[in-house]
Amino acid sequence: MFDWINKLISPCATPDATQSMVVLLLAISIGFFVGRIKVRGISLGVAAVMFVALFLGHYGYRIKDEILDFVRDFGLILFVYGIGIQVGPSFFSSFKKEGIRFNILAISAVLLGGLITYFIYSITHINIENAVGLMSGSVTNTPGLGAAKSTLVEIQDKFPTKVFGDPAIAYAITYPLGVFGIILSIIFSKSLLKIDLAKENSINEAATGSKEEILVHQKCRVTNDQVFGKSIYQLLKELDLHDVIISRLKNSGSQVVYSPSLDTKIHEKDVVMVVGNQKNVNHFIELVGKISTDLFIESESDITTKNIFVTQASATHKTLAELDLYNKFDLKVTRVFRSGMELLAQPTLELFYGDKIRVVGNKEAIIEVEKIIGNSEKRLLEPDFLSLFGGLIIGILIGSIPIFIPSLPVPIKLGFAAGPLLTALVISRYGGVGIIHSYINNGAVYFMKDLGICMFFAAVGIHAGAAFYENFIKFNGWLWIYYGCFITFIPLLLMVLIGRFIMKLNFYQLVGLMSGTYTDPAALAFSTKYLDSDIPTQAYATVYPLVTIFRIFVAQLLILLLVK
Repeated sequence: MFDWINKLISPCATPDATQSMVVLLLAISIGFFVGRIKVRGISLGVAAVMFVALFLGHYGYRIKDEILDFVRDFGLILFVYGIGIQVGPSFFSSFKKEGIRFNILAISAVLLGGLITYFIYSITHINIENAVGLMSGSVTNTPGLGAAKSTLVEIQDKFPTKVFGDPAIAYAITYPLGVFGIILSIIFSKSLLKIDLAKENSINEAATGSKEEILVHQKCRVTNDQVFGKSIYQLLKELDLHDVIISRLKNSGSQVVYSPSLDTKIHEKDVVMVVGNQKNVNHFIELVGKISTDLFIESESDITTKNIFVTQASATHKTLAELDLYNKFDLKVTRVFRSGMELLAQPTLELFYGDKIRVVGNKEAIIEVEKIIGNSEKRLLEPDFLSLFGGLIIGILIGSIPIFIPSLPVPIKLGFAAGPLLTALVISRYGGVGIIHSYINNGAVYFMKDLGICMFFAAVGIHAGAAFYENFIKFNGWLWIYYGCFITFIPLLLMVLIGRFIMKLNFYQLVGLMSGTYTDPAALAFSTKYLDSDIPTQAYATVYPLVTIFRIFVAQLLILLLVK
């Protein structure tokens, strides 16, 4: 009576589409459950999906070959595209600060890992497929594994008689080493360097000015007779405070509050609302007057403040100067919020789809401006599949461009990992390409990333699990873990020493670099909780894209140059 249930959930060597889907969903659902189990505050997270899939594969569960290939590749594409959209804005802006130094250190560690892998291959004579699998697992780099497998498929298509090993076996054996190796390195380096977290945090704030980057608003009463009668433009120019905005003004003796233009003149005892970072606002008040306690300027009877989302094509890719909301509607834009960042509303700032702008002005005027800007939160919640899949198509096309290099058996390609990643970075940086915009709400991005990596891990794990135990015994898996230790720990040790003693990096930043260089979200999650800070996340996002691209190229080059 229940034979159909037994057929669906029992191991099968030649599954149909339905059985394949059941196995895939089993691996993901059980993997998520196992990933939530914590031991001393540490959990495997989404990586547990791969280990559950290995277990299922070992006990005879299979996925139909065509379905497995699609799930693996499509999952990888979704994962890297989501990463690119998420970290793109902070990735490009970081180069104005310490991004170049961070990426040089991280990429050096990647190249060192590739060099160590080559030495292991040369000395131990294991085949290069397994050596690259060791490298990818020891540094928890999934896109590198995907690139290696894609390259092997292309070589196989060109040389059908050749037989290659599966790098996923070595990847699965050394992956736990990569995850826990970074966590142990973070704990060990904190003790070795005798880190005082409170001191490190204060040093970081002083060095980066993190507190000053937060925009504040402060009321100021004009009392300095040297500025009476001057226009706001003239005043800000003389004070050299171009990053300050006067959002509201109330003349002395009046209860009327309005949004002033740059030509508006200020007079004795006027009260102004100053917007900018804390340092500039304090400097303005010090030179112009004193802090005011006036309550009328905060009243919403004549003037109000509202956040408006950019959802109309008429406002997308327009600068604030082109929209000219002040002259047309008597409204002033004071701030723009984008991808978790708060930006000062400069006239040259270009608006992207999904931006949130803060306007100050009359309520009726704001209603009119909403018709131009859009302000449709419902529209932002609805997924824009044209932009999502259009971006993915561009990424796949870029990843498929062959780069011919003499003496290599097949051309190098960015592949399904680097192509979509680069596309997402560019789209997120410039707000879109044509009708394809960069906005994807945070919930959708996290869902896309987790779904993609789960699909990839499940497919790789099921396939590798079929011969995992035999290969572990055949190749002496414990010896592979020993080899992996060199790839995991040597670059980390040198990174800590060079980063701390030569580059003088803050420990919070160093921890983020360690997690980002090994593209390990589990280590990042541990470090942010262990240090009780989000600073590691910023360093992680700074190096993740370039590190991923370099790991993909290193894996491909090792395969292309050394495969036999």
